[in-house]
Amino acid sequence: MKITTIRGGVAAAVLLACAPLAASAQEFTPESPECIAPANPGGGWDFTCRQVGKSLQDLGLIPSTMQVVNLSGGGGGVAFAEVVNKRNEDDDLIVAASSATATRLAQNAFPGNTMDQVRWIGSVGADYGVIAVADDSEIQTLPELMDAIKQDPTSISIGGGSAVGGWDHLKVLNTAQKAGIDDVRSVKYIAFAGGGEAVTQLLAGSLQAFTGDLSEARGFVESGDIRVIALLSPERLEGEFSGFPTAREQGIDAVGANWRGFYGPGNMSDEAYDYWVSQIDTLYDSPEWQAIMETNGLAPLDLQGEEFQQFVTDSVQNIEDLSREIGIVQ
Repeated sequence: MKITTIRGGVAAAVLLACAPLAASAQEFTPESPECIAPANPGGGWDFTCRQVGKSLQDLGLIPSTMQVVNLSGGGGGVAFAEVVNKRNEDDDLIVAASSATATRLAQNAFPGNTMDQVRWIGSVGADYGVIAVADDSEIQTLPELMDAIKQDPTSISIGGGSAVGGWDHLKVLNTAQKAGIDDVRSVKYIAFAGGGEAVTQLLAGSLQAFTGDLSEARGFVESGDIRVIALLSPERLEGEFSGFPTAREQGIDAVGANWRGFYGPGNMSDEAYDYWVSQIDTLYDSPEWQAIMETNGLAPLDLQGEEFQQFVTDSVQNIEDLSREIGIVQ
């Protein structure tokens, strides 16, 4: 699979390449490793927790099975508040995060919470966005979908696994903006607690399109339930994803990549923080994880510790700027 590095474009689509950190000291070992996925099963956060947890165990990087807890609500806000308010010193805990997390933080959507209240551990890749329709939909291309919105915005409902104003929503608004829709706020977006729920409603006929990420859409494509009409990457991917047309090749210059990574409690010990940074770094560099990235269409994003902290800081600022531009943040 050919990977293209993105510079500029949609907020948080900037994929950086940084040298991996040296292995950190291993004075800490988790007794009961746990990963919170801030959404229901079937979405990108769930994928991140479960796939990384299994890989860490398979490679012997954690001493026991990673328990995955699904804690949905508020576009990740319920999980964020749980960590900050109730589990702020839990050294065994990591939480799946993504551009959606940065988006909610940028828009002050987690009341009373800021990104500085947690410790940003590292990234495990970036996930290109997709826009898809039910396999039996009459809509065949992205321009057809955008034209239908232009003709009657109320006739098209697009669902995603992030809250209104969240990353999935922003991807659609950016695409609409690039397609020449003057008032992107007229685009009808329906928020669900995860990508799996959105696809269920798409198949039930309640939605006309789905917006999500390639990793969460892949299984539904393989089952024949949905059809990707636009991949939000700079150019086509190779291999099993080569059949997915990009928005760009259809005349709509929309690009969006959702980074995937983890944060930990703000008061976790330095030893625990160094442990998780080191283990995620080792996982990322492994041939096993590189194969998983290729299989699931993940683009490179190798950032741990301080570099990841700075990346998230920049992402939050970029998304805040975009949100102001399209009227979500005043």
